[in-house]
Amino acid sequence: MKALRSLVVTLVVCVSMISLTSCVAPSHKQTPYSVTAFRPKNPAAVEVKVSLSKQIVYVTEGDRLLMAAATCVGLPGKATPEGRFHISNKIAEKRSNSYGYFVNGGAISPGEAAKPQPGRFVGYPMAYWCEFSPAYGFHAGYVHPVPRTHGCLRLHKTVAPKFFALVREGTPVHIAQSLPEDLKYSAQVAHPTDYQDPDPPAEFMISAKVFEKPDAAHLLEP
Repeated sequence: MKALRSLVVTLVVCVSMISLTSCVAPSHKQTPYSVTAFRPKNPAAVEVKVSLSKQIVYVTEGDRLLMAAATCVGLPGKATPEGRFHISNKIAEKRSNSYGYFVNGGAISPGEAAKPQPGRFVGYPMAYWCEFSPAYGFHAGYVHPVPRTHGCLRLHKTVAPKFFALVREGTPVHIAQSLPEDLKYSAQVAHPTDYQDPDPPAEFMISAKVFEKPDAAHLLEP
C-alpha cells in the first residue's frame, strides 16, 4: 500500500511538471533588428551599392564598409531599376502621392489617390525618403524576404535614419543583380523578421507620430 501511494505521488508530480512546462512555454518573439553604421571620414567619397539578388544595400567609403543592411526590392513587373544613379533629394517626412488613406470624419479607409473616396487623402508614410530616380527612392518600411515593393527600396525603420544620415544629394547609387560585396559581406548580413507583425493602426499611420525621430547623436558610430 505504501508503495502504491508513493507511485501515485510520483505520477501526480510528473503530470504537474508536464502541465507547468506546457503552460510556461515561451512564445515566439521577434528579434530586434539593428545594424551598425559608421560615420564617413569624407562624405563626398560615400557610395551606395544595392544587390537585387541578395536584397542587401551596402554603403561604402572607398574600401571601407560603413553599413550593410537588408532591403526589400521591387516585384516582378514593377522591378527596381538597375544602373547607376545619384541621390537627387532627401525628405525625412515624405508621404506617398499615390497610396494612403481617406479620412472622412472618424472613418479612415485605405485607398489610392487616383481612385477618390469621400474625405481627405493622407499619403502612406515613406519616412527618410532618399530619391535616386524619378518616383524611386529608399525609405522606411517593412523589409520582406521576397520582392514586395513597386520599385522602391525599403529599409527597416531602425536602418532608414542611419542611411539618411550617411548619404547626401549627389551620393552615387549603383544597383545591380549582384555585386563584388556579396561574396565578402552578404553572409554576415541579417534580415529582419518583424515584417510578420500586423500593420500599425491607421490612426497612427496618418498622424505625425509616425515620423518621430531617433536621437541623432547615436545614429552613426565614430
